[in-house]
Amino acid sequence: MKQANKNKKELKTQFSYNRLWKLLIDRNIQKQELQKMSDVSAASIAKMRRCENVTTDVILRICEALDCKVEDIMERVDKNEGHD
Repeated sequence: MKQANKNKKELKTQFSYNRLWKLLIDRNIQKQELQKMSDVSAASIAKMRRCENVTTDVILRICEALDCKVEDIMERVDKNEGHD
């Protein structure tokens, strides 16, 4: 299995959730409130804060809770730009 990982092309981009954090600020919503509204775990919110992968189910739950589009909460960026 490790051999397969060696052959994987390293990604130069990642998803940034800075749009989500700005949306929460604009709507005066705390992360804990978002967790309750969307039924998303604290661990998933923490992963998003670190620009790590989360499932599409998490993304959909957040979009439904906030009544927004995917592009309102995330974007693809160069790895160098993804963090605050």
